[in-house]
This record gives sequence, C-alpha cells and structure tokens, in this order.
Amino acid sequence: MAAPDGLVLVDKPQGVTSHDVVGALRRLAATRKVGHAGTLDPMATGLLVLGVGRATRFLTYLVGADKTYEATVRLGQETLTEDAEGPVTASTGCQPQDVLLPRLEQAVAPLTGRIMQVPSAVSAVKVDGRRSYQRVRAGQEVGLAAREVVVHHIGLLGQPRPATARDGTAVVDVDLHVACSSGTYVRALARDLGRALGCGAHLATLRRTSVGPFDCGEAATLEELSVQVEADAASGDPRGLPVLPLGAVARRCLPTVGLTTSQARALGYGQPLEAALLDQAQLPERPVTSKAAQGQDVVAGLDPDGTLVALLARKGTRARPVLVLAPA
Repeated sequence: MAAPDGLVLVDKPQGVTSHDVVGALRRLAATRKVGHAGTLDPMATGLLVLGVGRATRFLTYLVGADKTYEATVRLGQETLTEDAEGPVTASTGCQPQDVLLPRLEQAVAPLTGRIMQVPSAVSAVKVDGRRSYQRVRAGQEVGLAAREVVVHHIGLLGQPRPATARDGTAVVDVDLHVACSSGTYVRALARDLGRALGCGAHLATLRRTSVGPFDCGEAATLEELSVQVEADAASGDPRGLPVLPLGAVARRCLPTVGLTTSQARALGYGQPLEAALLDQAQLPERPVTSKAAQGQDVVAGLDPDGTLVALLARKGTRARPVLVLAPA
C-alpha cells in the first residue's frame, strides 16, 4: 500500500549511497515520489531526511537546515579525497605529545564561527558544468573558490587516541562533535585542522546526528522500516509505511498559524488571505532558515485538524501561498 505524505527519518548505514536509500524507500513506500533533503557520502552514517508524496515539495525548505556530526579525524596522514576512502598522499605521522589538548584547542579555534572554507576537491561542486569529484577522478587538478560557512561549534569528545595506520604510520585519532551550517564540508575541516597542526589529516569516520530539529535518535534503519511495512501489510487495516505528517513537521520547523475551514479551502485554490493573519504565527523551538524562502518570512498554515495546507508569505496587504500542499 502506498505510504501517506510525510517525512521518513532514516539512519543510513556505512557503505550505502544516499541514492540507494532513496531507491529502497521507494519500494517500501510503494511510490516513486521520494526525495531527500541532503545526501551523505557512502562512508558516512546517520540521519537522512526523506520526503514521500507531496512532502517532496516541502524538502526544499529543509535543505538549508543546520546539521550536527560526530567525526573522527586521523592526524598524521593526508588522502586524495580527504577522507578514509581515498589513497594516502602523505604520511607525516603524528604522536600524542604533538597534539596535547591546549595545542589542539588552539588549532580548532580559527575553524569555528563564520569562516571562508575551500570545499573538498572531491565534492559535488560544479566546475564549468562538471562535478569537481569527476574532474579529480579523471586526473585533473581542481582549485575551488572559498565560500562562507558557519561552524557553530567544534567540541573534543575525549582525549586524542594513538593509533597505527595500515601502512604502519603512527597516527593520532581525534573524536569531534561539529555543529555547522548547511554547505559545510567536515572533510575540509579535517584537512584544515591537519594543516594547522603541521601533520596533515583526513576524515576517518563521520556520522550525522541531526538535521535542523530532527535527531538521529528518531530515525529507523532500512531493516526496521522493512519489518514495519511487512507487519502493516499483514494487518487487517494496512496504512502503508509510517511517516511523520507534514503538519507535525511544519510545527517543528517553521512559524505556524491556525486556519479556519474556509481559509484552508481558499488556500487550497491558491487564493490569498489577509496579511494580518501572519501576525498570529507561533514560532517553533528550533526554526529552520530556508534558502528556498529567498528572504521571505514563510509561515505554515494549518487547518483545524492540524494538516499542513500551504506555506504563506507576506506580499503587501495579503498573505499569499508560495506552496500549496493540501488539495482544495
């Protein structure tokens, strides 16, 4: 049975692409209409936010959400891809006494705040119409321009740990908690930390723990979702893959305003309402700053049942729908 419209939070395993997860969810949700609010590299694990049905149209308002990660940075070796999947390009080595906590904290400090970051060369950034990682894998040298990102926090998770790389090089692993804006490359943070310490570094492991107000603790694995779907199909009242309804999603992400039945019906036809309605909006605890809003203050309109009807923006004296999600 086709799943209802809504979000699904998936805990992606290592070694699986985000596209693979989308494909699996299409089968479980019994619909082709599945999208994501931002991918993870195959080596990374953790939270993927996916939309089913009409919720795919809402995903663009989540793409700009802040994210948190748990990462392990290996000091003493650099790789072509700046993570554990690429070949080693330099093995300087590192000893625990080289990265005592005061020196490590001093190196981390310039990497926090509003910074200009050069993205990883092996990234999806386009250069003259072609992905940067495609150019690197074809043997081309790629120099990307720095872009502004915000790193809210980099915290040390425990003491640095001595380790030995596969080639016998003595290295040090550092576990970090990173809170950052969308568009921040944690691989690039690992690279820059290694350069600041003079020993080189790469990203050894990465786990995304949250996207905006959504936490990995709420997510399910694909195996768990499969069991849920099988149990639902065998029940006397199948309802399809369980989802987080868009009304609940909107209340967690955006300012919301309650609508009367007649107002909800008007918005369903794309008709505007009085702008004064937007002054009644209630703010969420963790609002998402959306790139899709393009500078507009977007408010979610909910019908008396709590269903998301439309996203609204003030235009003069009217509150006009910028995205209608409920049928008239």
